[in-house]
Amino acid sequence: GQETSQTLNAILVEMDGFETNEQVIVVGATNRPDVLDPALRRPGRFDREVVISLPDYKEREAILGVHAKKIKIAPKVDLSLVARGTPGFSGADLAAIINEAAIRATLLNKTAVEQSDMEESRDKVRWGRSKRSRAMDEHDRRLSAYHEAGHTLASLLLEPDVEPLHKVSIIPRGVSLGSTMFLPEKDRYTISRRQCLGQIKVAFAG
Repeated sequence: GQETSQTLNAILVEMDGFETNEQVIVVGATNRPDVLDPALRRPGRFDREVVISLPDYKEREAILGVHAKKIKIAPKVDLSLVARGTPGFSGADLAAIINEAAIRATLLNKTAVEQSDMEESRDKVRWGRSKRSRAMDEHDRRLSAYHEAGHTLASLLLEPDVEPLHKVSIIPRGVSLGSTMFLPEKDRYTISRRQCLGQIKVAFAG
């Protein structure tokens, strides 16, 4: 729209005021480089791109630690477990987990955030709020249990070709009626044919 155009022109005018020998570096950040106007990326403007990837396991643990300092957590809480179970989470997602865990502990009248609060908050951030009030008859619940048991049994039989099993639930969450969750031992940047087939088998076993 008009506001976007005016903002773009203002940035271009400001950046054109600098000469290359003035030792001024202009830095910008975006999570949508695909929608930047080409004029912004010409030589002399934002002509270098530094890609900052999502945090790895150790970085996630450190980010969780920073946010956890703002709340009271129980001594037994293991942030490394939460970090392991959050591959692909951004810094904002991790902050949301800590925030949700604090809210949950408060609603349950706890004096400190416990591991169970962290687990529930992680699941909520990733898959949505649990829907314990959803009306499901015995037949649907039984089908859901068989379905998740299929994933579970296959994953146990296929270890170590699939990630270790972490939790199985038939409580509806988000759009799913149940879930089988895994706890990766490390962040994976590649996947072998064997691991890929293992994932497919676990998916079909439901």
